[in-house]
Amino acid sequence: MKYVVIGSSAAGINGARELRKQDKDAEIVLISKDDIVYSRCIMHHYMCGNRTVEELNFVEKDFFDKYKIDWIGGREAVGLDSKERLVKLDNEEEVSYDKLLIASGAKPFFPPIENLKEAGNVVGFRDMADTFEIMEKIEKVDNIVVIGGGLVGVDSIAGLVHLDKNIRLVEMENRLLPLQLDKRSSATYEEAFEEKGVKFYFNNCVQKLNLDENGNVKSLLLEDEEIPCELLIVAAGVRPNTEFLKDTELELEQGGLVIDPRGRTNDPDIYGAGDVTGWGPIWPVAVKEGIIAANNMAGGDREMNDFFASKSTMNFFGIPTMSLGINEPKDDSYLVEIEEDRKGNYKKIIHKDGKIQGAILQGDLSYSGTLTQMIRQNIDVSKIKKSLFDIDYSDFFHVKDNFEFSYEEV
Repeated sequence: MKYVVIGSSAAGINGARELRKQDKDAEIVLISKDDIVYSRCIMHHYMCGNRTVEELNFVEKDFFDKYKIDWIGGREAVGLDSKERLVKLDNEEEVSYDKLLIASGAKPFFPPIENLKEAGNVVGFRDMADTFEIMEKIEKVDNIVVIGGGLVGVDSIAGLVHLDKNIRLVEMENRLLPLQLDKRSSATYEEAFEEKGVKFYFNNCVQKLNLDENGNVKSLLLEDEEIPCELLIVAAGVRPNTEFLKDTELELEQGGLVIDPRGRTNDPDIYGAGDVTGWGPIWPVAVKEGIIAANNMAGGDREMNDFFASKSTMNFFGIPTMSLGINEPKDDSYLVEIEEDRKGNYKKIIHKDGKIQGAILQGDLSYSGTLTQMIRQNIDVSKIKKSLFDIDYSDFFHVKDNFEFSYEEV
């Protein structure tokens, strides 16, 4: 059996590892545009000097030798012949497969803004090539603007605040990290970044890029003002990397590769995982998708059914935060419980009909273990007679003779 994996990030690497665990004798080939393995989640640590490129690596140094994986690095998949079972590379080589895992990830989305595509000094923030380009250009500019206040945008400004530069961020919503945080928890980070000199433009969007005589961006026209900009970092979302699949019969939906809960596409020999599916563009989801898809490729029978909406963890300026599911109630049928103290610790749980629908923890994350167990065990919180934040393991579990935990209603 010959397995081919496209992509060397969370889904691809973990998928390749799982294939080897399940099939000791198979031939495994991993193809990636990148010629190094690194975590995109921590690229900003390289930008601010906290880590070297080598320290961004999230696998063992001998990973490919250890798992006997043939790595074709620095090569991009540009086409696929599913009938002949061939992956076409950008150097005109072709790689055959018996089963294929597509984990080609995503690319930055560039909004339809006037002069954006043709302007110089405009960079996405998705991979190390983008990071190297930003690091090269920042030495020659004073005014840097980031479009997008999601995790990628916040990561980028976190990597730049140590510099003596004017940094601005433009976000359409009314706060940072609108998908992960509520107004209260977002404000904690906004204040921390503002203390470092970052200026925010919320409820706003870029209308046009003004260019200098060399075609480089010199300023941005917002809805009601113009701001200087000599380097623009675009972090306005991503789109799945599926261009090389456009001439195939694989099913795509809104640009993403369509998979079932086992990671299978409409071709029985092709599976998908990670950002290329558009399911959930966060690291833990991609890891699980890669492992489950690979397990099924090798004859297993697992489903991607243990996700709780989206889970994000972050830590900026020593302020750790975890968010789960929704961050605001959708209507009056949801109940919200909040606890905070003078030290800045903040806890919020949103539930409906006894089931937790979302939560935010900021500062002290020691409650996260109890919280995730409540969600994993699908505990009916409406039956709890005391504050949810006073619960610990002793309230819910006792050890039976076989050392298993069991739920006890309180």
